[in-house]
Amino acid sequence: MALSESQSNKQKHVHLFYYPECEDLARNVAAQSSNITLQTIKWRNFDDGFPNIYINNAQDLRGQHVAFLASFSSTGVIFEQLSVIYLLPRLFVASFTLVLPFFPTGSFERMEDEGDVATAFTLSRMLTNIPISRGGPTSLVIYDIHALQERFYFGDHVLPLFETGIPLLKQRLHQLPDADNIVIAFPDDGAWKRFHKLLDHFPTVVCNKVREGDKRIVRLKEGNPAGCHVVIVDDLVQSGGTLIECQKVLAAHGAAKVSAYVTHGVFPKRSWERFTHKDESSEKAFSYFWITDSCPLTVNAIANKAPFEVLSLAGSIADGLQI
Repeated sequence: MALSESQSNKQKHVHLFYYPECEDLARNVAAQSSNITLQTIKWRNFDDGFPNIYINNAQDLRGQHVAFLASFSSTGVIFEQLSVIYLLPRLFVASFTLVLPFFPTGSFERMEDEGDVATAFTLSRMLTNIPISRGGPTSLVIYDIHALQERFYFGDHVLPLFETGIPLLKQRLHQLPDADNIVIAFPDDGAWKRFHKLLDHFPTVVCNKVREGDKRIVRLKEGNPAGCHVVIVDDLVQSGGTLIECQKVLAAHGAAKVSAYVTHGVFPKRSWERFTHKDESSEKAFSYFWITDSCPLTVNAIANKAPFEVLSLAGSIADGLQI
């Protein structure tokens, strides 16, 4: 929601830079407040493919509050963004905030066998090495990181601020015509631990995965979905296989409708196509599929395709820039 003039006057003015694939989200963030000004960067490459980057108006940033909106959508775009992220705090800025809505290696946070590489720790170390600005450590804003214990992967040079997209979902659910008939489903115990306290005023259903031979079967662990609009909630989706199996189980137990919410719609290899309404059977599978705009490439791909709806993080990010 846009800020009133009195609120706006009390806030710091933030110069917001962004990676090109985040432009739509950056413009939406800037539209939330007159105290957020978009700034530009020339993203080019030398003939050998390495970055040739120029930060416009760099000298004007001295003594200013600066932020960068990043998207680590693939390994190929991280290096050029880190080059900018490492420089901005060194331009004598008053403070530096990095907004990384989706922390992409969050699900690779532990070792099960000697030799496994926990890349969540690797990326955390890379971000920990962001130089300190005149104002102190970098503020790092991340939404619904896969495992909360990952906050301890970051060192003292950054201050991680872990936000959530769940308030956006709750607001949308209250707008539904069947808002009084909503049940929240968690596809596994991990999702329940992660989100149940944020959704404790809704009845809940918990599924779990059990191994039968070489297969992992989704089963209903507790709760009753019969006759209700059941919304499956998780932090992210990749192939979507678990969500589809969970939907089948809920429908078999009498759910009137099934929808899904994930903060991060990763959907590699266009796996979102599994959920689009192509025929009557696919329309019955998921009534709504809500994602945020934390993964901009996905947002562009699913635009105007049912059952997808995008819940924007712009307002929340604008608030985070004032902390």
